[in-house]
Amino acid sequence: MNDPVKVLTIAGTDSGGGAGVQADLKTITALGGYGMSVICALTAQNTVGVQAIHDVPLDFIEAQFDSVMKDIGADGAKTGMLASSVVVRTVVKKVKEYKIERLVVDPVMVAKSGDPLLSEDGIKAVSEEMIPLAMVVTPNIPEAEVLSGIKIEGVDSMKRAAEIIAGLGARNVVVKGGHLEGEAVDVLFNGAEFTLFPKERVETKNTHGTGCTFSAAIATGLASGMDVSSAVKQAELYIDTAIRFSLNVGRGHGPTNHMAWFLRDSERYGVIEELKRGAGTLVQKNIAPLIPEVQSNLGYALPYAVKHDHVAAFPARIIKAGGGVLVPVSPEFGASIHIANIILTAMRYDPGLRSAMNIRFGEDLIKKANDRGLAVASFSRADEPEDVKDAEGSSLAWGVSKVLSETGGTPDLIYDRGDVGKEPMIRVLGKNPGDVVGKVLGLLD
Repeated sequence: MNDPVKVLTIAGTDSGGGAGVQADLKTITALGGYGMSVICALTAQNTVGVQAIHDVPLDFIEAQFDSVMKDIGADGAKTGMLASSVVVRTVVKKVKEYKIERLVVDPVMVAKSGDPLLSEDGIKAVSEEMIPLAMVVTPNIPEAEVLSGIKIEGVDSMKRAAEIIAGLGARNVVVKGGHLEGEAVDVLFNGAEFTLFPKERVETKNTHGTGCTFSAAIATGLASGMDVSSAVKQAELYIDTAIRFSLNVGRGHGPTNHMAWFLRDSERYGVIEELKRGAGTLVQKNIAPLIPEVQSNLGYALPYAVKHDHVAAFPARIIKAGGGVLVPVSPEFGASIHIANIILTAMRYDPGLRSAMNIRFGEDLIKKANDRGLAVASFSRADEPEDVKDAEGSSLAWGVSKVLSETGGTPDLIYDRGDVGKEPMIRVLGKNPGDVVGKVLGLLD
């Protein structure tokens, strides 16, 4: 029997779907949990603001707790918007009654639009009564300033705020640094030591519900049996993916993409199988005349790929052997930095370009490509900056980026004529291995 990890969200709704209980349940599901809810407030809300808030009767909040906990139970829980001190105290009472240990407290005070979501007396109740129950509390910068009473201007003051909030009774504190300028960094304090989670800042206005999503991800990790550090690390990766591939929904701050993580992982088997089929066709059609001295490789990225491990290729490449073609071993993720750099760079310009293959350069092949109506572009390694030349694997990313930024399109082939110690090469781009293989075979005749 399948016994799922059960995660309870105790929060308010978001009729626009980007934050609150709706965001929590999507996150819990995407990370493999079974989501349940205790709704503490109803909001009429969208990407531009909160238009109305409807309080949920306290006895109904208690009834929801009882319905869930007496029948299903919870391996972990999180709180979000609680609106007022009486709601906070009701939730505190039920958390104690059902002895919920793995509790993540997201001290929601203000919506992304700036609308207040927690009363002044509610803030006091969260600080004095809710936080002492938390295994993890996850304030953003404005919330951490309210809870700690200090001004936060950088990592040092984030650490100090975390210590003060831990002094309120929280066993672990994550101060989120997204509101600060420059590099985004979150600070985890476990009562004894700090762990920093620096990350590249993603330029997007679509960050509605990030706090809800992050805390729900931590709660799911804890409910799954992870320690706090591991749960926070997974949540950091999850929210980074959700923001990086955020959704253009509404006229204001759009939502993050809660399903990007799930959809990416769900494609792993399919990516490997498509690469195997593509390689099988290359062997059958004997593309030996197209294989360069350094041999060929064929890669395919997962959807929403952001790192080398998200791109599969052949560890021993696709090689010429005895007049034919040999693929010594099956494809693996992270097998080729070079082919991954080509694909990841192309995906930044067109997320649909998830596959690529390198073949030998030849004027005859460029002519065939043009004759067949393929879009062809090139770059010169003579223009390559010295710092790029010195960094392993950076040349291809630079070259592909240069072509795509200058052409504004998505060519089928990108070639260069080589340089000292660099073999001339053609890279064939496509949506999937079948697309790439089809273009390659068109050059074989």
